[in-house]
Amino acid sequence: MGLTKEKRNSLKLYLLRLIDEKSSSIVSKAAKQFSISRQAVYRHLKQLIASNIITSKGTGKTKAYQLKTSEQRLDLNIFPKMEESIIWTQEVLPLMPELNKNVMDICSYGFTEMLNNVIDHSESKNVQVFIRDNMLKVEIWVFDYGIGIFKKIQKYLNLSDPKHAILELAKGKFTTDPEKHTGEGIFFTSRIFDKFEIMSGKLYFSGHKNSDWLLESEKRDSSGTFIFMEAHKDSKLTIKSVFDEYTSTEDDYGFSKTIIPVKLLQYEGEELLSRSQAKRLIVRFDRFKEVILDFDGVKIIGRAFADELFRVFHRQYPEIHLRCIRMNKDVEGTVKHGFSG
Repeated sequence: MGLTKEKRNSLKLYLLRLIDEKSSSIVSKAAKQFSISRQAVYRHLKQLIASNIITSKGTGKTKAYQLKTSEQRLDLNIFPKMEESIIWTQEVLPLMPELNKNVMDICSYGFTEMLNNVIDHSESKNVQVFIRDNMLKVEIWVFDYGIGIFKKIQKYLNLSDPKHAILELAKGKFTTDPEKHTGEGIFFTSRIFDKFEIMSGKLYFSGHKNSDWLLESEKRDSSGTFIFMEAHKDSKLTIKSVFDEYTSTEDDYGFSKTIIPVKLLQYEGEELLSRSQAKRLIVRFDRFKEVILDFDGVKIIGRAFADELFRVFHRQYPEIHLRCIRMNKDVEGTVKHGFSG
């Protein structure tokens, strides 16, 4: 008995995701998952090739599959009074694939926010935009040749290390031009897209809804800023639903709640032990009503760190609610001591 239409659609999506993930043993995995023969899986792969959805290369065991991907490129010169909304409507939107409204809204928000940052902050004279899409997702790349986002923040805040700039971006409500910006653009863009990445100088930052992390390269030291945004075409997210996640109460319509990945404060091999580290972390906490501290990836914290972060901060800002998530037992024990100290 053949697969039902629903099962065929599920198999198609399963195969596309395996191919996108560059998974090995695609045929075997699909055969096992759907209890069908390998020959049946090969027939479905041939149909995807015939439909121009995927391509193949090689033969036999070396045969590899790829999603058929289209790419558009746009080169823009930055000029005075350039308006990102007009660039989106006139230049970018005609290049976009057909998308559900919520996904198109996400792309519109992310692109206009990132281009606005280039216009107002980067000091770049031009910007390159790439749009890539396949059956599963759409990607938007924005690359400028300016001062570099992390260096810009480092200079503005007089930070000793550009990695500290990433922590400030992750908190949200940060901008080097408070007269023109609220500091919400990068924070919310990183939350509404399924992937969000920034590369600038030697630093690579990946931030999205469930994780924030950074890498440093000694070999690469690129000028300017490269931003990558990826949205799944079947995403159910809406901009409003993400905004709502970061309001502390139902009747509060502002950006009043933030989630901070504490591990961004760590350097490789360094534990969070001192009061000075805690003081660096709590900078600008007073701009929020609720701060959620995500301790994922943090193995241990010191008592001085916990005391400064919880007892001392609470005395100064009793109206701000601190909440901790994803703690191991050691961290949880020290946090409890900090709250009760």
